[in-house]
Amino acid sequence: MAAVRESLSADDRLEIQETIALHAHIFDAHRLDRLEELFTPDAVYDMSRSGIGTFAGIDVIRGAAAQMIDSGHFPLQHSVTNIVISSAADDVVIALSKGLMVMADGAIQGVNHEDTLRRHDGRWRISRRIITPVQAAPAAEPGAPR
Repeated sequence: MAAVRESLSADDRLEIQETIALHAHIFDAHRLDRLEELFTPDAVYDMSRSGIGTFAGIDVIRGAAAQMIDSGHFPLQHSVTNIVISSAADDVVIALSKGLMVMADGAIQGVNHEDTLRRHDGRWRISRRIITPVQAAPAAEPGAPR
């Protein structure tokens, strides 16, 4: 992994981290008019592991987010942490991060993000985001080995 880190400049790493962090600010403020600051035009937003679906294209992502906001099922707050760039090649990187969301009912939900970012018009933008909910492992049967 050392080669991955050396292949990106400090400025690249900072811009990648800021792009991922900006996601929370833009979505929490319901500034869907600013999604071009986050995503490539052909971005794929994959929430299928949450049972919500996959959305392809920035306009489709915008529409799905607006629908969730209007329905009252949109998180009140997103937080992102533990951003790690796991691979990089030819102006494409994979970044992993952890997220917490405060839901409208006050529940806290954890997720993992796997983001593919690529340069678009000279800036790092998310071209694919896969969201995986954090779920507790099933309880072991009494007497079962751990």
